[in-house]
Amino acid sequence: MKYRKDNSWFRRRWLDFRQGHSIYLIFLMTFANFITIQYKLLLEKIPSIDIITGGNIIVFAVIFVALYVPLSIIIGYWHRKSQWKVEAEALFKENRIGATMWLFVIDLIDGKVTEQEKKEMRDMLLKITKGRKKTSDEKIDNDIDNKAT
Repeated sequence: MKYRKDNSWFRRRWLDFRQGHSIYLIFLMTFANFITIQYKLLLEKIPSIDIITGGNIIVFAVIFVALYVPLSIIIGYWHRKSQWKVEAEALFKENRIGATMWLFVIDLIDGKVTEQEKKEMRDMLLKITKGRKKTSDEKIDNDIDNKAT
């Protein structure tokens, strides 16, 4: 337990780094790389692209993004409307913690839960939600988050 407390600031910064890196920076870098590769490949296959863009990769990137982003939005919308249900169902079927919680609720409704089991579940949930004290790093992070919003 002491290891966690002493390294919580570092661990939070590591989490922030990974999130910023993988969600934002790498996305932008790979998208720029993708545009560059498409420019090169399209120039080899369709030399007239060079005439349309004036040989300028920036013009190509603007045209590419103007076509690619709306197409991506349409595909993303289709995915959200049709595929999320499938993904949510698959994740639900694999969620052991969620299944344990729902079984507990059903057993509780049916009167099959003992007082000891209720106490154990309550203690576990309190520990997760509010049962532990915040470290000074977490308080600082919360203050920063509150100021940012």
